[in-house]
Amino acid sequence: MLEIKVPELAESVTEGTVAEWLKQPGDYVEKGEDIVELETDKVNVEISAEEAGILEEAVVEPGETVKVGDVIARMNTNAKEAEESSKGQSTEKQLQTSLENSTKENNDSGHIPKKGENEFSDEHHRLLASPATRKYAREQGIKLNEIHPRDPLGKIRKEDIDEHKGNRNQTSGSSSLDSSEPKASSQDPNKPVERIKMSRRRQTIAKRLVQAQQTAAMLTTFNEVDMTNLMDLRKRRKDKFLENNGVKLGFMSFFTKAVIGALKKYPYVNAEIDGDEIILKKFYDIGVAVSTEDGLIVPVVRDADRLDFAGIEKEIGQLAEKAHEKKLALNELQGGSFTITNGGVFGSLWSTPILNTPQVGILGMHKIQMRPVAIDNDRFENRPMMYIALSYDHRIIDGKDAVGFLVKVKELIEDPESLLLEG
Repeated sequence: MLEIKVPELAESVTEGTVAEWLKQPGDYVEKGEDIVELETDKVNVEISAEEAGILEEAVVEPGETVKVGDVIARMNTNAKEAEESSKGQSTEKQLQTSLENSTKENNDSGHIPKKGENEFSDEHHRLLASPATRKYAREQGIKLNEIHPRDPLGKIRKEDIDEHKGNRNQTSGSSSLDSSEPKASSQDPNKPVERIKMSRRRQTIAKRLVQAQQTAAMLTTFNEVDMTNLMDLRKRRKDKFLENNGVKLGFMSFFTKAVIGALKKYPYVNAEIDGDEIILKKFYDIGVAVSTEDGLIVPVVRDADRLDFAGIEKEIGQLAEKAHEKKLALNELQGGSFTITNGGVFGSLWSTPILNTPQVGILGMHKIQMRPVAIDNDRFENRPMMYIALSYDHRIIDGKDAVGFLVKVKELIEDPESLLLEG
């Protein structure tokens, strides 16, 4: 019998959550075939079979936390035993089908099974539920052993959970009316609510954001950028750029280049704090925030200063695609020196981004919006304007440097020809 254990995931990653079993007990698994998907703090990881065989037992349920080295499943890799086990699984399924048919016939004929008639079935199928049903129960905060299924074979279904939840809410409502002690929650028990367990990734995001607020002396400074010249340049060159490079010319490559130029002038924005020391980073690994179904994650464009505009656009596009497909590797999410986030894609006009610790600076881009701008004392023009924000750690970055950094980004974006000429 081969034990399937949680492998070494990555440096500093010691545990994960079972997201989904890709194989079920009784399934034959080829060598190298994925068995289970784990959700870590940053990425999802599939664990594959080291040998071929029958998956005999899944030790943990979806949603449970496991650590590196924990046994999560057992496989029968003996060819003869695996074959017999496979046959046994087939016989068991036939028995279950037979019992279901027998029970159905008894119910149709008006026969009510006596106590003990289905004793084997009740024992064997105790707490029988699909992975989706078990996950739904956990999300509702309900234990399966509390539920009385309507299925005579004991299989728990989603409607059984809903019924149990309704009964529990009614009981809770009655108790709250009878109790003389005030309740901590102001939730009306008669109002419909839904409890959803936070995913591991969402929990990690929440912890990191709170940690950033609590540990850094975070401030935000703002400026606005006239996007006229950049938009005109992009309009003139985008077709030729796509033809030559096979990728669209977007705004992110310009902002990435502008950020690098500003970081070179204000190196303390490209740093981090380690105890009583400041680590000035002599490289430019720029994190680009990507919104996914599981939350905001920040893959890193490595050595962005060495890439041309096409290289940056391609790298950002590939990382974003991987993020949405949950195929990012852990090393693609670690070690960034500065982060750019673009709330403008969702229509945000103004925001104060939170630091991606241990980094000490993050640039927030926002929606481009036409606004009247004074050209001189006598003229106004409608211009495409964008607010930009720099959140920074005031422990090592003074206001002068923070404002100067943002002004430098503004100057480079408003003169995009310089970015193209200087690379």
